[in-house]
Amino acid sequence: MTANVGAGTARETLTAIRRHLSPQLALLYGMNGSDAIEAYGEGARVRRSDGRTLIDFGSYAVTLLGQRHPAVVAAVRAELDAMPVSSRVLGNRATAAFAAALAGWADPGRLTNVWLGLNGSDAVEAALKLARRATGRRRVIAVEGAYHGKSMGALAATWNARYRESLEPLLDGVTHIPADPRAVPGAFEGEEVAAVLVEPVQGEGGVRPLDPAFLTALAGAARAHGAFVVADEIQTGMRRCGPRLVSVDLGLEPDAVLLGKALGGGVQPVSAVVATPELYAPLAADPFLHTTTFSGHPLGAAAGVAALRTAEALAPRGRHLAEVFGSGLSGLVARHAPLVTAVRGQGLLWGLEFATPAAAGEVLIELGRRGLIVSPCLGRPETLRLLPPLVATDEDAGEALDLLDAVCAAVPDDFRTPAAAATT
Repeated sequence: MTANVGAGTARETLTAIRRHLSPQLALLYGMNGSDAIEAYGEGARVRRSDGRTLIDFGSYAVTLLGQRHPAVVAAVRAELDAMPVSSRVLGNRATAAFAAALAGWADPGRLTNVWLGLNGSDAVEAALKLARRATGRRRVIAVEGAYHGKSMGALAATWNARYRESLEPLLDGVTHIPADPRAVPGAFEGEEVAAVLVEPVQGEGGVRPLDPAFLTALAGAARAHGAFVVADEIQTGMRRCGPRLVSVDLGLEPDAVLLGKALGGGVQPVSAVVATPELYAPLAADPFLHTTTFSGHPLGAAAGVAALRTAEALAPRGRHLAEVFGSGLSGLVARHAPLVTAVRGQGLLWGLEFATPAAAGEVLIELGRRGLIVSPCLGRPETLRLLPPLVATDEDAGEALDLLDAVCAAVPDDFRTPAAAATT
């Protein structure tokens, strides 16, 4: 079954977005889609209202399992026929099953407690509150270049000044340090630290895998000073970067991992904090310390259980695709310098850095016109993210890599160096 969306509906949609959401969003969507809108998704493809099909290697890391994965859709449909929302005064089977699945999946026997939310910022807010309450301290260490969300607490831990400055003062007590092992000892001087909050790979910050030596030093110093280690794996977890969780795979032994984006299987909005009993103790003692109306909602819980199971089943496919993209992207810098200045990433999370933000924008738009969806980086506008799903075929991968090559080759000379772009 496919959705039929005509040109008239597309115009009405863009008009409504312009009038009621944002004129700039309407302009952006209209430009990206040549006045068409998204109409139907399946696997690694999205069909537009004008009938054109695009490869979806973007969607801000949500569609790790592709569009409408049948196992996730079936789980949500079954729960829809049973208990789509919780009464919140009785126990819910789907919610309990999801919490148990997460505890048995993340780091069995160590991360045993779960708080459920709807998006990544929810999970960050909960973790910050737990760390402050469990330690009686208020200071948090984050990393330069970090992105942890835009709600007021999470925004304090986000590095990008563009989102912070107009809203300051934010939650106080957050210190950002360079991702350098030499910066770690001095970071713990002064006021005692409640937690360190870190992404093993900075996604919105330009797809920058952090040095394992830095991560190990940071986690070790946190433990030595009685602080909790919170790993933000909202974008990197669930096999996106290869292992289930990068932080656990590196031996950091985090006190909590934060999950989101792909956790709902691309079908439902879901996030989670999976924590040790020590960090989770305030919520164990008082479950009303931090609540949201839709925490653990049954449809999201059903989607989450199916998503975890499906991601594990597709792990071998992910390893194969990681090799395909690692090999296919390795030559971009050599072939398209100085336009492409770097390629970084691991697993199914890759960043292509361009000479200027203008060059990255030109490539982003042209890729969309030719049939490939990728995602920009909010903190590093000169970098584009390539986020293939686990269900991508070799044909999808080959077509995407060919499009990247062709678009980079066709970028006008005016965008190829910072000096030229400055005058464009």
